Amino acid sequence: MKPGGVVTTELVTIGAIRSAADTLRSVAVRTPLLRASSLSDDVGASIFLKPEMLQRGGAFKFRGAYSLIAGLTPPERARGVVAPSSGNHAQAVALAARLFGIKATVVMPTTVTEAKRAGAERLGARIVLAGTTTKDRADRAAEIVESEGATMVPPFDDARIVAGQGTVGLEIVEDLPALGTVLVPVGGGGLSAGVAAAVKQLRPGARVIGIEPSGAAKLTAARVAGEPVTMPSTHSIADGLMSIRIGTIPFAHHEAFLDDVVTVDDDAIVRAMRHLLDRVKLVAEPSGAITVAALLDGRVTPRGETVAILSGGNIEWPGLAELFDA
Repeated sequence: MKPGGVVTTELVTIGAIRSAADTLRSVAVRTPLLRASSLSDDVGASIFLKPEMLQRGGAFKFRGAYSLIAGLTPPERARGVVAPSSGNHAQAVALAARLFGIKATVVMPTTVTEAKRAGAERLGARIVLAGTTTKDRADRAAEIVESEGATMVPPFDDARIVAGQGTVGLEIVEDLPALGTVLVPVGGGGLSAGVAAAVKQLRPGARVIGIEPSGAAKLTAARVAGEPVTMPSTHSIADGLMSIRIGTIPFAHHEAFLDDVVTVDDDAIVRAMRHLLDRVKLVAEPSGAITVAALLDGRVTPRGETVAILSGGNIEWPGLAELFDA
């Protein structure tokens, strides 16, 4: 947390996060906290995992997407929803839309993995491909909103999304009263903002540390600049964390609640994925494994009972085989 940081955005309250939890109670999976004995032995600390690959849609994104769509009026829902996404948000919006019986269009990059595209298609979404950057997807989604009158469901830069993702942090605090440290992946910032808001409002003494790829260190750059900055490009195997700019609303929460942010390289992410598969028996996509990578690579020194959030597991077998054979 930056002392003296100026916050100009209204912050999501713990009441809003609890309200999102009530909305999600009958539809989302309350993912467990798993004690990771092998990881604890390797890093010499008490480590727990929050496996969001067990969430509906295979990632945490369902929490925010459903929370936002649940709050729309019936006429808004009738016009359908549009979501720009590198993959996991697309599947989450497609699933939430199907549960409400409404139309969903998802705008994905031309480089989207087959697992993530197929997942959105199976859930009934119309797929539109647009470029390779966050801006490419956002611009095309905005065009569809304008032409069709649909409602935008942004992947991270929305207080309703932050509140929904914050239910991950709420569950962690409720399940681990002696919580000392939480490690959370940083993409556009919705998950890290929500988790930090929940944890710090309920357990101010606990640390919340964001983990981002070294090739996509947009939050690190923003904290240096004191405001979100647009990076010329990003690169990482963690395709879900390659936003070129941290969200404005998430950044305000990071400044208020996040203790630190560290970066991890791709080789460490692959090693973490292999550890999770071989020794914990969990399949994590690169974005999901980055918190474990930070522990195994010594980028974070755990303090007290430590939770590593595994944000998702949407990776197909060919993708795993290619990474592990490299």
